Amino acid sequence: MSLGTTEGEDLAEYFRLQYGQRLVQLLQKFPSTEDHSDSPSIRLLEKKKEAKLMHHAMEQKKETFQRRMETLNLRWEELGVKEAQLKAHIQKFEQFIRENDQKRIRALKKANKERELKRQCMQELTKAKQEMAALRLEHQRLSAKLQEYSIFNKYLEKVVESSEFEEIHEVIARYNTLVSMHHDLMQSAQEGQEKVERAKARLAHYKEEKDDEILQHNNELARLQMRFDRARSDVIIWESRWAHIQNTAAKKTLLLGTIKMATLNLFQIVSKQLKEASSVSLEDTHKQLDTIQQFIQDLSDIWAEVKKKEQQQVRV
Repeated sequence: MSLGTTEGEDLAEYFRLQYGQRLVQLLQKFPSTEDHSDSPSIRLLEKKKEAKLMHHAMEQKKETFQRRMETLNLRWEELGVKEAQLKAHIQKFEQFIRENDQKRIRALKKANKERELKRQCMQELTKAKQEMAALRLEHQRLSAKLQEYSIFNKYLEKVVESSEFEEIHEVIARYNTLVSMHHDLMQSAQEGQEKVERAKARLAHYKEEKDDEILQHNNELARLQMRFDRARSDVIIWESRWAHIQNTAAKKTLLLGTIKMATLNLFQIVSKQLKEASSVSLEDTHKQLDTIQQFIQDLSDIWAEVKKKEQQQVRV
């Protein structure tokens, strides 16, 4: 019911859009009352006639449209049914394809597995054949050696007959013992030789170290000898300088003694001139010189005073 109502509304809207504008245009084409002098009743009849014709045309269009819509709905329903059938057919076909793919994959896996198993069997068969061939060659080689060593067996039997051994294996055991002893002796000799070589190497290293130490000591001895020679030459120089210093000191001491004697003589002369008891020690040369200097200064002052008085008398 709602579908029919919706279709009716859509149909009315369709006619309104399709013919509404056209009716307006037709009405605009009709002449106005000012242009024609026909009576209103005639114009009304014409308008009704035109409206009736228009309504009839619209009804026909509406019926045609409804029939087309019904046809379209039927076709749409048929298409929906066909679409559902097609979807079902596609689903069945996809299911069929998937099943075929799974079967094909299983068949491929089975074939690959069978090929791998066959390849492994062929490899094992080839390996077994190779091992069989190697065993045959080894059997032939051992047979040849057995044939070759048979003369040694005969020789060992003769040795047992002519010796203290009772069985061949005793001879072989004795031989193995001797071989082991020989090997031990050779190993001991080799170890002894290695020890000798190591001792020689240590001795050479020790001699090299001692030679280096001797060379270092010789260098140190040469350096010390150079220092000793330099020190001895310095001693000679300083001895000569010391002798020069002693000679110079003796001369200066003699000169100092002479100066002290002269100073003492002058001091005694000054003391006699002063006629005063002096408390200056005979060894105190500095004070004696001070006394002499003071005496000379006093004499100079007296002489200057005398000269001054003489000059004054001459002027008078």
